[in-house]
Amino acid sequence: MMVRASKITGAQLAAALRDSITRLNRRLRQARPIGDLTITQLSALTSLELNGALTPRELADAERVQPPTLTKIVAKLEERGLVQRTPHPTDGRQVILAATESGRAVIVEHRRARDEWLARQLAALTPEERETLGKAAEILGRIGRNA
Repeated sequence: MMVRASKITGAQLAAALRDSITRLNRRLRQARPIGDLTITQLSALTSLELNGALTPRELADAERVQPPTLTKIVAKLEERGLVQRTPHPTDGRQVILAATESGRAVIVEHRRARDEWLARQLAALTPEERETLGKAAEILGRIGRNA
């Protein structure tokens, strides 16, 4: 879909961006290595890697899932040695969840596979298109940080 900024409303641009980002995200998910982790498990593991150690409640909030759902996700990740629990330093009723070294390695591998797929797609573009996407990436990053 070709979008001309001068001929499009804000709502139309928002819809076009959303659709394009959704399609690209779907393709990136498909580019991930085949394995036994679900998208939900990978997302939770990535949240722990990006945010550092979190309580189960903090992780549930970050993932926007209910605590019972998160309990199942964490149990699967823990079974695979990708997440570890440690006692909370100040609240004996709580635990802290963190990605293990193996968990971080899984995330690195998933990122590598997605980056390789995307780099192949970008290589087929013109230098001008890649420059435009570089500017768009910066703008989208700003939008994401302001949310």
